Amino acid sequence: MTDISAADVKALRDATGAGMMDAKRALVEVDGDFDAATQLLREKGLAKAATRSDRQNVEGAVSIATGNGRAALVHLKCETDFSAKSERFLSLANEMAQAVLTDGESAVEALAPALDDLRLAVKENVELGEVRLVETDGDAALDTYLHLQDGRGVNGVIVEGTGVDQETLHQVALHIAFAKPSVLNRDEVDPDRVATERAALLEITKAEGKPEQAWEKIVEGRLTGWFREMVLLEQGLHGDKVKVADSLNGGTITGFAQAYLGA
Repeated sequence: MTDISAADVKALRDATGAGMMDAKRALVEVDGDFDAATQLLREKGLAKAATRSDRQNVEGAVSIATGNGRAALVHLKCETDFSAKSERFLSLANEMAQAVLTDGESAVEALAPALDDLRLAVKENVELGEVRLVETDGDAALDTYLHLQDGRGVNGVIVEGTGVDQETLHQVALHIAFAKPSVLNRDEVDPDRVATERAALLEITKAEGKPEQAWEKIVEGRLTGWFREMVLLEQGLHGDKVKVADSLNGGTITGFAQAYLGA
């Protein structure tokens, strides 16, 4: 039997994050081969990590990278803020955002081994959330906003507009961060979902005893309020009465992306 020293066990623990007994057993199993023990622990750890996939992961970090008319957003999820604030976690989130900026959204696939290693290190359900790359043409402009909390991004926004000055575009980015719209305009809302909501609002209106001749008008008014909760262009900028669409001085918002903790 190969003699396994305490120094060997410590070195393997430092390299893999495994417990002392797990590290020692792995070294014994492979007759002291450090690389083989590392791979063995990795395989066992990944198998165990798969069992964590149904655990809630509302913590994490959002990273944004920008350059040359492009902006990339990456949301990396985990279970605890302790892991999310760690240098290793934040470094990978930033590395992923930079990779997406340079090589596109599929660039995160090349970082899958690093993501696996992070899962093993923190022993949590770590997964990718939103991954987006927004590119502009010559007529469009971009703005970004990243809300920081305890040294990490917790709410990130990219917004694209045409004919909108930079200050106004930034105000829209700030609005998106806190209003959290889910779509740009009504056309992006699933028609079946609209029909279901309309039917529900009609039943509510009937149950309230409203006169039948007023039903349609009341339902349409309530449906407008329902749209306003999710449609960016119909929301009041910063909660004011003026809609986002009417605050653009003739310009247009052409798209946006957002990621935030808990989503």
